[in-house]
Amino acid sequence: MNDVEVAIAAAEAGAAVVRELYGTAVGRHDKSPTDFATDADLAAEKAIGEVLRSRRPDDAVVGEEFGASGHGDRTWLVDPLCGTLNFAAQTPLFSVNIALRSGAETLVAAVADPLAGDIFWTAGTTAALRRSGVDEKLVPSATSRLVDIDADAPRDADLLPAELIDPEFREIFAPRVSSTTLTLAWTAAGRRAAYVSNGILRDSVHFTPGIALCEAAGCIVTDLRGAPLHTGPGLVAAADAKTHQQLLDFIARRLPKP
Repeated sequence: MNDVEVAIAAAEAGAAVVRELYGTAVGRHDKSPTDFATDADLAAEKAIGEVLRSRRPDDAVVGEEFGASGHGDRTWLVDPLCGTLNFAAQTPLFSVNIALRSGAETLVAAVADPLAGDIFWTAGTTAALRRSGVDEKLVPSATSRLVDIDADAPRDADLLPAELIDPEFREIFAPRVSSTTLTLAWTAAGRRAAYVSNGILRDSVHFTPGIALCEAAGCIVTDLRGAPLHTGPGLVAAADAKTHQQLLDFIARRLPKP
C-alpha cells in the first residue's frame, strides 16, 4: 500500500469512529473554557494510530490529542476531529485530517468528511475526491463567490473575521464563517471561491492537509500579504488569480503596516 492509500485508510478509520459516535452522548475533556476534546476525538485518533503503526511502523506520528510518538525523517500529522465544537453541537461541519511530512514537504494528505462519505486526497501533484471508491479530480472554481473565514483568530491577530464581513466585502463575496479545515478541501473542490485564515499555520495538524489539497489542485495560496505561505501572517487560498487579488486588495487596507 503506497503512502496516499495509507493516508486514506487512516482517514477512513477515523471517520468511521466519528460517524458512529455522532449524535450520541460522548464524554468531554476540557482544555480551556472554549476548547475541549470529546471521547470521539480520542477514539478516532486511536483508530488512526492503529492504521499508521501497522502500515508505517518506522514513521513518527504527531497527533492532536496524544502528542508525538516515534522518530524518523517522515512524520504523520493527525487531527482526528477538526471541528470538535461543531461535532458536539451536532452541526455537520467537521473533518478528519491526515498528512505525511518529510522535512518541510507534505508528501500526501487526506481530509475525510465523515457524514458525507467524502475523502479528499492528494499525492503532491494530484488532488482528487474519492467517493464510493471512485476518484474524481479536484477542480477549483470561484463561481459560487462563497468565501469562508476562519473564526478562530486570536484577539491580537492582524486581521479579525469581523473586519471582512462588512458591506464592501459583501458587494464582492458571500462570506461564511467557519472554523474547520473541511472548508479548505471545499475550496480545492470548487465548492468555495476562497478561504481566509489568520495566525501561524506552519506544521499545523489542522491546516497542513487542507493546504496541501489546495496547492495540488491549483489554487493560489499565500499569506495575507500575498507573500509565500508561512513567511508572514495567515492564509489566503483562492480558486483563481482574480479572486486571490481581490481578497489581497481588500485585506491590505485592513492590515497594519509591516
